[in-house]
Order: sequence, then C-alpha cells, then structure tokens
Amino acid sequence: MAETGDSNYSNLLLEALLARKDWLEQSDLARLKEELRIFQGAFAALYNIFLKKKLLHEDPYKQEARIGDLEVPETGPFNEAKRVEQISLRLSNYDNQLDFLVNFYQFGIDFFNLERVRRILGLVRYIDWVHLTPDSQSHNTRVVAEITAQSKVGVDQITLSIIGESLTKLSKTTGTVMGILRDMITYYKETYKLNIRNAITQNMSAGEVSVVNIKRKFASALPGTPFYQEFVDELIKEDYSKDGPAMQEAVLKSLKLVEEKPKAVKPAVDFKATLLEGVQVIGGSANTLTEIVGKIDENGTVLANRKKSFWEKVRLIIRQMMHSEPEDVIYEVQYMDATKGMPVKEKINYRQFRADMDKKIRIFTNLGGQGTALSKLGSMSEEQITSYLDRSIRELQSLHRTLGALDEFFKSSSAKEDREKIKGIKPELSTIKNSIVRANQFRYEYNAQKEEEEQLKRLGVSPTV
Repeated sequence: MAETGDSNYSNLLLEALLARKDWLEQSDLARLKEELRIFQGAFAALYNIFLKKKLLHEDPYKQEARIGDLEVPETGPFNEAKRVEQISLRLSNYDNQLDFLVNFYQFGIDFFNLERVRRILGLVRYIDWVHLTPDSQSHNTRVVAEITAQSKVGVDQITLSIIGESLTKLSKTTGTVMGILRDMITYYKETYKLNIRNAITQNMSAGEVSVVNIKRKFASALPGTPFYQEFVDELIKEDYSKDGPAMQEAVLKSLKLVEEKPKAVKPAVDFKATLLEGVQVIGGSANTLTEIVGKIDENGTVLANRKKSFWEKVRLIIRQMMHSEPEDVIYEVQYMDATKGMPVKEKINYRQFRADMDKKIRIFTNLGGQGTALSKLGSMSEEQITSYLDRSIRELQSLHRTLGALDEFFKSSSAKEDREKIKGIKPELSTIKNSIVRANQFRYEYNAQKEEEEQLKRLGVSPTV
C-alpha cells in the first residue's frame, strides 16, 4: 500500500467489519429471514387469488421444478400475443424462487456474498410493489398491476381484504428488506476491498497500483473471487488520491453500529394469542380440504368407471350379490422428497386415506374462531400449544404433499377420453400451501417474541403486565 496510515486504516476497517459481521449474524439475518417470510406469504396469497380468478394459467410443471440456486426470472418485454402465458410462467417461477429462498436457502454471513445478496435484491425488486402502476417502466410490474386491478372486480369483501393486506405487506417489507440488503452489500463490498489490500496492493508500490496491475495478479492472489472493477476503482481512490482520507472516514462511518438504548418499559406480549392465531390459520384450511375431497372423489369415480374387462365385471357382480365390503382401492403415487432430493413412491389405500381426511377436516373445523377445540387450547400452556401447532403444520404439510401426488396420479392415469373429466386441484393446493406459510409465520413470530423477552430480561428490563 501507499504511505504511513494505510495499515492503520486497514486495522480500523477490519475491526469495524468484525463488529458489523457480529451484528449481522445476531440481528439482521434473523430479521431479514422473517421479513422475507412475510413477503413470500403475501405474494403467495395474491398469486393464489390470480389463479382462482383464472387471470393466470396454471403451470403444469410447477411442482416438478428443481432449484439449485436462486435465479431472478425473466424481466424482458412480452410477446403481446402470448402475454398471459408468459406472465403465468414468470410468476410461477417467481413463486418457486421465493419458496426456495424462504424455506430451503442457507442464511449465513459466511455463505452469502455479493452475488447472492444481489440475487435476493433482484427477487425483491422483481416487481415494484411500492409503485405498482400500469404505467410502470418495468414490464412485469405493469402487467401485474393490471392483473391486480382485475382481481378486485366482483370479489367478496374477504378476498378484497386479503388483496389489500397482501399489497401493503409487500410494499412495507420491500423497504425493510432492501435496507438490510444494502447494509449487507456495504459489508461484503468493504470486505472484498480489504481482501484485495491484504493480498495484492500492500505488496505494491504506489506507482505500481492500477486497475490493470491489480487485475493481472487477481486470479492467483484471490482464486475463485469475481473481479469487480468499480470496487477496485474505489479502493485506489481511497488509498491513493487526495480525497482518500475523507473517503476512508466515510467508509468507517457507514460501518459504524448505532447503539440503541433499550426502552425502560415494554408492553407485555400475549404469547398464547400469537400461537392461537397460527392454529386458527390451520383451522381455516378445512373448507379448502373439503373442496379438494369433493374433486378427488369425482376423479376416483372417473377412474373406477373406465372400461372394465369381462372378469372385472363378473367379480364386481359376485361381490354385490354376496353383499361384500367394497374392495380397497390402492393408488401408487410418486412425490419429490425435498430432504433427500429424490422421488419417492408410496401406496395409498384410498378408503383409509379418505376416512383420515374426513377426520382431519372435522378437527380443523373445530380450530376455527368459534370452534370448541380452540377454546380448549386456550387453557393449555404455551409449550402444549406450541407442540400442537408444530404437529398440525406437519400434518397439513403431509396432506399437501400427498394430495399433490394424487392430483398428478389422476391426471396421468386417466384414459385419454376421460382427461377432460379429471378435476385439477392446483389452486386449492396453493391455498393450503399459503396456510402453511402463514401458520409458520406466527410460529416464527412467537419464537422471535420469546427471544426478545429473554434479551430484555438480561438487560434488566421488565415488560409491563
């Protein structure tokens, strides 16, 4: 590096970056993940309404999509003749990317880097939710604004409320997430420049330092690291120009943590209420499950009524004459195991599955606002309610997986002439998935509230009762 003082700046910069890293790990990453969960849940609710109102086409390959890493979907102009098909595919991909980000992506300072943070930023800004207008310069924003306006026509007050609430959450969380990501970009950018200082420029004289010379040594000094010329230009100006000291001071100031004094009193939080709201969300899936069983029963009838062989007809007549119980119907389905990353086959006894479904629907119905089960849960301990909510979420996730596999089974197993009779359940599955996401949000909110309470206790602050 250049003159005396540069090493002192590097030491101060390293100290600031280590403090910023601790802050990001202990505070901002958890907040980022929670805000992204809210963002994803709000979009999922809107996306499901768009599908139900037939404003978008269902993507037949949506459930089969495999994501290895985050990728921002297409943002270019549309072929106007195929605009609906193209926006349907883009939003299907967008929904999958957000789901992958929230439920499967690794959140860690050492895992993230400039490129990964920029991809998250690209997903958050993929549609301009803050300025969602039909005259937007963004092709996607413009079309989604038009679809959103159409989705409000002729809907009930509840749906209208969901649309409004979702748009508010998307706009609000966009600002919060972008603020966190900007801080993270600052951290990674300054870490990147410090690495260059330590690996390359500290061994060069001031006269040798240039973009060309740094780039020549870059690959061997920092293997596997992308070369960002704009950051190298900044480094050279900070360390070797007359404005360097002021620029260095600005960098240190941008990394400095602002200490917030804890408030003396914080209102007590009703933790049970948060958990019970999550339980109610699960209970709200009962109506959707009822719609689903009606459709899959009809699909089962279509398969059962397909042309039977002579011996199948004879066997059926004999069983009817002997008043025998109906034969078990076994469907062999296949689904993707997300934890193993491979397809799994499963045999489903449909009679038993339907009996279990009816039982589960009755239980979920009682979890509604006026349900008897909910009032009983209210008298239990937080630990018991948490355990019940966790179990209910897992059960609904299992149902979602099995129902999705059955949906694919009915479509693939029906005869060509019967396929138009098969009723798809993709919109209903999207609703169930949204319920799972929202219930999880209440669970995470509860955990965050409990953690905050513990931190306040350690600081000697007691919430009001």
